[in-house]
Amino acid sequence: MLFGISGNLLRRLQAVQNAAARLVTGTQRHKHITPVLRQLHWLPVRQRIEFKLAVLVYKVLIGLSSQCLADDCQLTSTAGRRRLRSSNVTTYEVPRTRTSLGDRLFTVAGPRLWNNLPLHLRDSEHTFLEFCRLLKTHLFC
Repeated sequence: MLFGISGNLLRRLQAVQNAAARLVTGTQRHKHITPVLRQLHWLPVRQRIEFKLAVLVYKVLIGLSSQCLADDCQLTSTAGRRRLRSSNVTTYEVPRTRTSLGDRLFTVAGPRLWNNLPLHLRDSEHTFLEFCRLLKTHLFC
């Protein structure tokens, strides 16, 4: 729902998160907030949105999601095309859209984000918690 929101709305949400971090830790307003967020292990808002979307796509991959989400994501290897050398890599079909609003759909945004993740994260052999840990580490860097 928040993927692809405008920069202005994203800045507002980040300001709310920064205020919450300051309140929790008692950090003064003039101190830089990034070290505080790292100390709390809180991802910035943009990365948090990407984290949530990637976790949803991972749940589709391992079969823990609802059927309606699973119907929206189709693996490239099962898309009915010829067998390619890259078919052993877990990638999803990304449908074409004509509008920027269409790019925000889970059907498009989820697979596109998943396909842009590093190969070591797209391995379905990871447990759910292991995937979350690796993804959060990747997004922190």
